[in-house]
Amino acid sequence: MTALLIILVIVLVLVVLLQIALTSDFINFIKGDDDEEGRSKFQGSMLMVFLVIGFITLIWSIFYFKGRFLPEPASEHGHLIDMNFNLALFFTGIVFVVTQILLFYFAYKYRYRKGRKAFYFPENNKLEVAWTIVPAIVLTFLIVKGLTSWYAITSDAPEDKIVFEATGKQFAWVLRYPGADGELGALAGRDKVSPTNEVGIDWNDPSSKDDFLANDIVLPVGKPVEVKIEAMDVIHSFFLPHFRVKMDAVPGITTRFWFVPTITTAEMREKLGDPGFNFELACAELCGRGHSSMRKVVTIVTPEEYQKWVEAQTPYSQLVGAYEQKTSRQTAENANVGTALNAEIN
Repeated sequence: MTALLIILVIVLVLVVLLQIALTSDFINFIKGDDDEEGRSKFQGSMLMVFLVIGFITLIWSIFYFKGRFLPEPASEHGHLIDMNFNLALFFTGIVFVVTQILLFYFAYKYRYRKGRKAFYFPENNKLEVAWTIVPAIVLTFLIVKGLTSWYAITSDAPEDKIVFEATGKQFAWVLRYPGADGELGALAGRDKVSPTNEVGIDWNDPSSKDDFLANDIVLPVGKPVEVKIEAMDVIHSFFLPHFRVKMDAVPGITTRFWFVPTITTAEMREKLGDPGFNFELACAELCGRGHSSMRKVVTIVTPEEYQKWVEAQTPYSQLVGAYEQKTSRQTAENANVGTALNAEIN
């Protein structure tokens, strides 16, 4: 509340100064006294004041919102992503500070003055070479660092990986895990999607018999995890902010990445002092009106806890079989009732 009041006061002060300037110009216009040099000096001075206030506000906001930033990365690759982000912020931050100071200072220093003529030169080869080569070197360095991180998470996952599939649809994620065989069954195609086959699983593939669906993502700490990402309708984006990994879900294309969780949910809660903290999955693509509902809880546990969780799951094929048997019985019972009613009527 205090921060909001401070911001409102600053805005009001700026509005008052603007109104004073407009009133002064209007009075001078009525008097016929067009003091262009005085106006230019006043405007230049206000720009310098705005520069100082702007930087003070920027520095204050960094410290004020520091506690609201994402916590430390919870994956091995996350540290690479953070390092790349910090490098990019470092270089762009230098450019931002220098250019803003020069922009506002030049507006003040070279304001209009009677009798002064602006210096002009059509070209400066040394300056042009400098501002072409230096940014090119910096950008090349940042791109190479970024590609290194990108290849790290999109390369082939280790052999002892854990695989699960995330299929985005409006507006939910369907999560499919392999069973005891550790392999996901193949997909038969979107034309096989039905109320009893949510993502179009190929039931003829033996590997699909023990696959199961999960409401939330559960993963073991310290184990490589490969995520296969699908989309059923529009483009979604599979985003795990605490693990610093994100990949688009594109209809007709299977995208993937892998990472290694390094901190369990319980450990992160202890680090942050927040017993209600949860890792989460979010959709980072504006995929429609229900976009905000595409959130899932991600729980990182020990390998032993993960194994117990997997063993407690029921294969999707069994659930489908039980559902179809129940539906068949109900259909038969309804048919028998209908036959009995027709007999009584006749």
